[in-house]
Amino acid sequence: MKLEEEVGELLKSKNLSLSTAESCTGGGVAALVTSVPGSSEYFNGGIVAYSNEVKISLLHVSTETLERYGAVSQETVIEMVKGAMKALKTDCAVATSGIAGPGGGTSEKPVGTVWIAAAYKNEIVTFKQEGDDGRTRNVQNAIQNALKMLRTCLK
Repeated sequence: MKLEEEVGELLKSKNLSLSTAESCTGGGVAALVTSVPGSSEYFNGGIVAYSNEVKISLLHVSTETLERYGAVSQETVIEMVKGAMKALKTDCAVATSGIAGPGGGTSEKPVGTVWIAAAYKNEIVTFKQEGDDGRTRNVQNAIQNALKMLRTCLK
């Protein structure tokens, strides 16, 4: 069974709903989740918050968090995942924010750095993905990691 199907089955069996808040993955998590027939039973929607303005206005990420830690940070994805659950009225959510590349990296946050959060009600777990495998692979890895984290939360 594919990861997205397994996550869907877990959500259905527990009667839970899912939303996404994505930056660097550009809606890729939502696309994979909705590729599963019947996903409308548990997937409410997703917000692609590529700009900080959208992170602030739709996901309620604080400007202080963005100024202090940056968009690519554990603090930001925690606020994004909480904002997605609130805005889209779901039990679970995943959030991604990172530097997919090939440009945009710094010595502190090199290309390939992606912060991911997965939430199941009040439980939030985070993961810092590191290593540059090229833009496409960095994004695909983040999508898979987000779903793996959610699966772990749901089991």
